[in-house]
Amino acid sequence: MEVLLVGAVACTTALILSAWLMTFARWFPIQGIDGAFLVDYKTMIRAHVDFALMGLFNLGFFGAAKAAGVELEYFACVCMAIGGFTNPTVFVIAAFDTEFWSKIKWKVFSAVSFVITTVGFMTICYQMIRHALNS
Repeated sequence: MEVLLVGAVACTTALILSAWLMTFARWFPIQGIDGAFLVDYKTMIRAHVDFALMGLFNLGFFGAAKAAGVELEYFACVCMAIGGFTNPTVFVIAAFDTEFWSKIKWKVFSAVSFVITTVGFMTICYQMIRHALNS
């Protein structure tokens, strides 16, 4: 289950890094970087918010499971940690690549990321509801 904490730390680190990137992009526009490097500021904000949410989900699932005495399946936790990081990464890549949404490799990356995250979320939710109903 501790892999959820690793996922939360990874998401929090990305959250802070994206905050600094966006701050510098606005405060210190550098010719050739701002507008050419970070092309879609709004999509980067989506990534930033998504990193925060996924980090909180990782922490929330870990804390709820610990408090309830539920040992979550390792595979589900790994899926949650990996998917929780790769989902916001989709927005990061899109913020730097104007053609992101039309490239097949990024569509595949997005789909795989969403499937992994869904497996993690649903397995953990299933385990938690099963525990609640059996108590």
